[in-house]
Amino acid sequence: MTSEFGTASSRKVVRLLEEAGYEAVFVGGAVRDHLLGKEASDFDIATSAFPGEVKQVFPHTIDVGIAHGTVMVIMDDEPIEVTTYRTESTYTDHRRPDEVNFVRSLKDDLQRRDFTINAIALTLTGELIDPYGGIEDLKNRKIRAVGNASDRFHEDALRMIRAVRFSSVLAFEIESKTFLAIEENAESIKHVSVERIKAEMDKLWRGVNPAKAIAALRETGLSDHLPLFPSYVQLLMDCAPFTTTDQGWSALMLTGHYSASDLAKAYKLSNREKAFLSDVLSAFGRRQTSPFTIDDYYRFTLEVLVATEKVWQAMHPEETGIPVHEMKRMQESLPIRSKDDLKVNGKDLLAWTGQRGGRWVGEWMERIEYAVLHRHCPNDLDKIKEWFFNECKKRKR
Repeated sequence: MTSEFGTASSRKVVRLLEEAGYEAVFVGGAVRDHLLGKEASDFDIATSAFPGEVKQVFPHTIDVGIAHGTVMVIMDDEPIEVTTYRTESTYTDHRRPDEVNFVRSLKDDLQRRDFTINAIALTLTGELIDPYGGIEDLKNRKIRAVGNASDRFHEDALRMIRAVRFSSVLAFEIESKTFLAIEENAESIKHVSVERIKAEMDKLWRGVNPAKAIAALRETGLSDHLPLFPSYVQLLMDCAPFTTTDQGWSALMLTGHYSASDLAKAYKLSNREKAFLSDVLSAFGRRQTSPFTIDDYYRFTLEVLVATEKVWQAMHPEETGIPVHEMKRMQESLPIRSKDDLKVNGKDLLAWTGQRGGRWVGEWMERIEYAVLHRHCPNDLDKIKEWFFNECKKRKR
């Protein structure tokens, strides 16, 4: 462990707090990721200084969450979150503490955190402070709640989804007592907003082992209380792993036989995500009857085709699927990728014919688009003009 953990600005914040007579340490996911040999980011700092004392140390601060002890320190134009050590009271709404108490003890602060692997602190000199065995759990690849697991999940029910998400992202096992506590408290996930659940699911889809996490959602009973989650998850597991969140949501939609609109509404997906799922549903319908055609490669993005084929292959393991590189090659070989690539436009048709505009222009542009796409005519202005007049003559016969 080196003293060079964190950014220069974050290290400077820690040093200035220490020079002012307070404790200050790095905490949270960045410390965990660093210990796992991963690139760390979002360097959070915890301190024994109360919010008002933090503001006295630094001239430029923003009260981003001062009621819960967090002050944003602007150091060399970099925003750094500094949070006072704290303890928390009961969580009536299973999300926010009814009362927050600022304390001077780092151990008390770490005790309120969700899992031991997230309850490790790192000093500026590189000393690790680990009162709850997080380092050992990292070595053993275990996800274990700090203290009593049921208490942690009662405080914030989302932590149950987070445990499952970490099992996907880190490929860790959920420790047995923690797993049992999730089973016992699974129903309380209904108290958590779907936006928070969706954010965790986004990370779960992109994890190293989402199939394991999907199985855990089913085994713990959490999936019984999630919106639009199938009771039979083996097919969804067979679709894993996923390289994008869109692939995960697509697999959930298709294996659960949901519509894009219903899934988007249930998880409050963005308009972009809903449009993506709609395209996947259309592409999947076409893929059910035949391999993708030139029209499919033209109509759908590569990402849509890949997400569709991933599920199709899971549903038809005995069939030979279409490799990603083949789909990419097919798209790259298209003579045009969109109508904008055509060497002619509606104004050209008006100039060639001397006619007034109308519906006929759009209809002929569609025919030209089809002819060029299917190589009935090269994408060349003179060639298209020749083809156009030949087709006009045919239609007059």
